Parts: sequence; C-alpha cells; structure tokens
Amino acid sequence: MSTTASPARTASSALLPAAPSYGLRGVVARAVVKRILSGVPVTARLADGHVYGAPLGTAPLLEVARPEAFFARLGRSPMIGIGESYMAREWSVADGTDLADALAPFAERLTDLIKPVFYRLRHTVLPRGLNPTNTRSGARRNIEAHYDLSNDMFRTFLDPSLSYSSGLFESLDPAPTTADLEAAQLRKVDAILDAAGVGSGSRVLEIGTGWGTLAIRAAQRGATVTTVTLSSEQADLARERVRAAGVQDRVEVAVRDYRDQRGSFDAVVSVEMIEAVGEEFWPEYFETVDALLAPGGVAAIQAILISHQRLVDTRGTYTWMHKYIFPGGVLPSAEAIAAVTRGHTTLHVASIAPMGRHYAHTLRLWRERFTTHWHDVLALGFDDRFCRMWEFYLAYCEAGFRTGYLDVAQFRLTR
Repeated sequence: MSTTASPARTASSALLPAAPSYGLRGVVARAVVKRILSGVPVTARLADGHVYGAPLGTAPLLEVARPEAFFARLGRSPMIGIGESYMAREWSVADGTDLADALAPFAERLTDLIKPVFYRLRHTVLPRGLNPTNTRSGARRNIEAHYDLSNDMFRTFLDPSLSYSSGLFESLDPAPTTADLEAAQLRKVDAILDAAGVGSGSRVLEIGTGWGTLAIRAAQRGATVTTVTLSSEQADLARERVRAAGVQDRVEVAVRDYRDQRGSFDAVVSVEMIEAVGEEFWPEYFETVDALLAPGGVAAIQAILISHQRLVDTRGTYTWMHKYIFPGGVLPSAEAIAAVTRGHTTLHVASIAPMGRHYAHTLRLWRERFTTHWHDVLALGFDDRFCRMWEFYLAYCEAGFRTGYLDVAQFRLTR
C-alpha cells in the first residue's frame, strides 16, 4: 500500500505551464469574460481595480489577483485555462464565498453561454487529439494516472468504506452530513446488487474494483465474486480489505483488463467505470458484458451522464479535466448507452434510476473533508498546486451535479 504521493503525478502538478503573454488573445478573453459576467449572478473583482458582473455584496465573489495571467490563460485555452489559473492562485474565491457556489451559476447557464458554433470552431483554439485512447496499454496508463496516486490520499476524504462514487442518501432534506456518508455509500452498493439480483450462490463479475467494498458486500450475501481493475494500488488494498472481512475464499481481485476476462456470470456489476472506457470502445465494453453474462443474467451499471446533445457537441474536446484528472475519460448519455446496447448486444435497458442530486451532496462532503485534511495531503508529498487542483475538481463536479448539467444513474440491463 502506498503511503506517499506518486512521483509522476506530483510532477505533473508541478509542471503547470507558466501563463502565456497577455497579447491579443488575453484582450479578447477579458472582453468575453466581461460580457459573460453581465448575465451571470457572480462578481469578479480584479486586482487592477475593475469589477465585473453583479454588484459587490450581492453574489459569489471571485478575486482575480493576476488579471493579465488569468485572461492570458483563458485566451490560450478557455477549456483548460480556468482550472490552471486556479491552480496557480491567479484567482480564488473571496472569504465567505464557497467555490462550488461560485461555479454553479456558470454550470447552470453553460448551454446558453457556450453556443454549438464554439465547439465546431474549437480546434482553432483548443488542442486536438490530446485525450489518450483506452487501448489496453492506454487504459492502464490512464487508470494509473488517477487511481494510483496514493491510497492514503484518497483516505483523507473518503468515508470508511473507501467508496469513490456517488452515495445514495436516505434523504436529502435536511442536507446530508459526513455522518451520513458511509451509510449512503453502502445503500448505493446494495441498490446495485439488488438491481443485479445478487444473492447466495450468485456468480458475480465486477468491472472496476475500487477498494473492494462492493465485492465484500456481495460476498457477504453468499456470492462468489471476480473483481477486475487496472490499478495495482487499488488491488493491493482491496485484497487487504477482503482478507480483513474474512471473505477471501469468495473474492478474487485481479489486475486485468475487462476485455481479457473469461467465464460465465449470473451478474455483471460496474460502478462509475464506463466513464473511463472511451466512446470508441463502448461497443466492445457492452459486447464483453453481454458475452460474460450467463443465460438469465443481469447487468447493473452506475454511470455519470451528460445530455446527449452535449455529448455530440463536445465530442473530441480536450479539457482541463482530461489533462489533470481523468485522461481518456468520456461521459456517456443515457441515449448513447441505450443505442449501443441495442445495436451491439442482446441486452436492453430495463430501468434507469437517476441520483444526480445525491452526487452533488457526496462531492460537497468529500471536498469539505479534503480541505479539512489539506495539510495531511501535503504531508504525503503532494504540493499546494495538487491540492488546489483537487479542490477545483471536486467543486467543479459538485456544481455540475447541483445544477443538472451532470447526472448519475443506475442502469439495469437484461436480455
């Protein structure tokens, strides 16, 4: 089990590029931001004395400490520059302003703010073809880049079940607290297992191990479980946790590409792994699930979703999230999942259970824990830019789920 930061990943945070020269692109970016803020309930106060957006004191407040660097990054790459500028401390939120509160108004209006024509012209200003594909070797590198950071880093903000996916809270009113998080995660796992009909004697394949909670929970129901992952860090800790739970005779944890799995299973389950598959490999992913399901078998998949039109509009776009958090990642739409299963398998979508608001609260609680344990993350060998990178990532995603720009759902697939 790793107790220190991954040197390669820490270095990628340290290699944040310097801001480019201000130039014409910076001037244009400033004008665009000023126009955008005229229609969004957020205030930006610049160190040069300018104030854009809502009147001071009426909306979330952004403090732009280095305006020229901020606008230069946006001018060079708007889909990447906003996050890089936050990592570089060129802008922050003011005391009393929550980062997700400041990002949510933009997420809520993103469809109106960024017209489809921008995406059609995006390759004139955005890098092309930089998101690595998920071939067998590419998928392993992409997974290692995120999940092999440090088990102890993930422990700083996850609940004791070490579940790194949306919880399913018993109630969202009042707002869930950290004390509710572990129960919400186990409720989510049980919902997936129930959807797949997992019980005593079930043969279960899990695609994407995480740190072993679902496999343990299934084994405790009397199932035998094969769980596959490409993260050696996760596999090592998952095996430890399986042994500690006393179910090692029922659970195999394998570092294996799902495409190389063989056998026949009564249930195939996968929680928030399809986002790492890549659109070009979705047919192969579902064909593999179909091939591995025994007659009468059921698949249950939890997937983060975007609208189908957004999937079409943003196809091939390289973003800050790809560069720093999830290389190779692509979010599907519910329509895409239905179409791929219909066109390439004998499976069909029998039911969909959305739970996007639950993810907003899960991310809020993770971010609260992460910022509380900021110094513990630094003590593991990560730097301040890494911590700001993760703070921005968690807040950015929370804003997306809070406003409905993103969703998450559990799909039940049957023949």
